[in-house]
Amino acid sequence: MKLLEPIHCVIFDMDGVIIDSEEIHKKAYYETFNSIGVNVSDKLYKTLTGSSTINAFQKLIHHFKLDLNPEDLVLDKRKRYVNFFENDPTLHLVSGVEDLIKHLYNNQITLVLASSSAMININRVFTRFNLHQYFKGKISGADLKESKPNPEIFEKAAILSEVPKKNCIVIEDSDNGIRAANDAGIFVVGYQNPMTEDQTLENANLITDSFSSLKSELF
Repeated sequence: MKLLEPIHCVIFDMDGVIIDSEEIHKKAYYETFNSIGVNVSDKLYKTLTGSSTINAFQKLIHHFKLDLNPEDLVLDKRKRYVNFFENDPTLHLVSGVEDLIKHLYNNQITLVLASSSAMININRVFTRFNLHQYFKGKISGADLKESKPNPEIFEKAAILSEVPKKNCIVIEDSDNGIRAANDAGIFVVGYQNPMTEDQTLENANLITDSFSSLKSELF
């Protein structure tokens, strides 16, 4: 897919795109894995990246044939994530993304957040870094029936934006998210975050490792 139309809406993923939180998510996941006695390989964990937490644990329960409640595991993991989030003073926005967000907002480009994180975590990030004011809306994949790579989250984000898909782009850092954008028929930029280097981004329409460069190239 080529970008042939002007951009009127940017749909952002959150973890790994707006905030460098992938590492604390991973720590919270692996503490939870250890607490239930399962050994999750790097290869298996990679397939979970970009999925909602409930979907991730449903997959693991099926994979390991566990007699556990996925909702309980979600709550356990969330408590561990919040502990890391609130006690890590070095947690920061991805380099260049705040400047890009403000630039887009000031140029009347509609911004929508479409993240697999729970809304409570989305709001926690947006409040800590004062981002609410820039976004028209936020969608949590945890509230949907299907998680990325299902395209539902981006279909809903485009509807929420009230902008035709041909005038939207998605910014994602995971292969599952890129596939979801592909299947939604929306141009997708793959952001190469060094914290998520295990993602190929091979199906992105454009790949970048710099939001400053992306701003110059597209906006």
